[in-house]
Amino acid sequence: MRPNRLLAWILASVSLLFAASGDALAVQVEFQPVAPGVYAFIGETGPRTAANEGLNANIGLVVTPAGAVLIDSGATWQGARQIDEAVGRVSAVPVKWVINTGGQDHRWLGNGYFSARGAEIIAHADARADMRNRGNDHLEALRRDLGGKADGTVPTLPTRWLTGKDERLELGGVVLEFKHRGGAHTPGDTMVWLPRERVLFTGDVVYVDRMLGVLPVSNTRHWLDTFAVIEEIAPQRLVPGHGGVTDLRQARADTQAYLLALRAHMRQAVDDGVDLGAAVKSFDAGPFQRLLHAGELGPGNASRTYLEIERE
Repeated sequence: MRPNRLLAWILASVSLLFAASGDALAVQVEFQPVAPGVYAFIGETGPRTAANEGLNANIGLVVTPAGAVLIDSGATWQGARQIDEAVGRVSAVPVKWVINTGGQDHRWLGNGYFSARGAEIIAHADARADMRNRGNDHLEALRRDLGGKADGTVPTLPTRWLTGKDERLELGGVVLEFKHRGGAHTPGDTMVWLPRERVLFTGDVVYVDRMLGVLPVSNTRHWLDTFAVIEEIAPQRLVPGHGGVTDLRQARADTQAYLLALRAHMRQAVDDGVDLGAAVKSFDAGPFQRLLHAGELGPGNASRTYLEIERE
């Protein structure tokens, strides 16, 4: 076989091997520094796949002398193990608390792994019904998308439920403030504010680089109420639920502006008696087509916002 043909055959064989091997394409979880003692894993902006193990969302880490605080636990037991191993590469302190910022699968379905290792799992009480109602459905969808990468995952609810709009906890001298305004992407969506470090973990309240998703359980009015809290506290660094570590300017452009435009258009359509289909078609999504997945998610976001406003 000629050298060029031999090289081509080798490259093709390697490509086929990688395509057939889920393990070869497994995600590598690494936490990047955001501020002293504060880190973030930035997940992919694409869909859940066996290659990314459902870790297509951002995960936070705060290291304190009394233990580590993990902000969201990943989508599966195996993904949670990857996250835990990544924590160990940052610090020797074990994960003491796991905070679930909402009811979406990659925010909490890794809870079982950390609960078995003695971590306390914390979330807002408004997430409880959503987790119970959708947990098994999430798991079935993950099994379809991830195959064996979802094995070992059992929906495991938090052990500590917060109830207030604003709550404050402290671990190892690090203050964490929780901000909840009735939900956003999901009913339990809660932001975690580190006032001394001036870093805000928004969970799915903020999407940048890609379009947000309005679900049947979402509430766009409360979503904007929650965003108003971000305006009030003016964080220096903002870790969104999806997309790169960012600032308030980009959060306004990629999340707030879209929600305001969507609600204003659908409010006018409902008030004028315009039917759902016409309202969706007439929404000017042009300014937001720059966001990833805009074409895929836009029509559903528009229709669900219209139906939400009809109920208000």
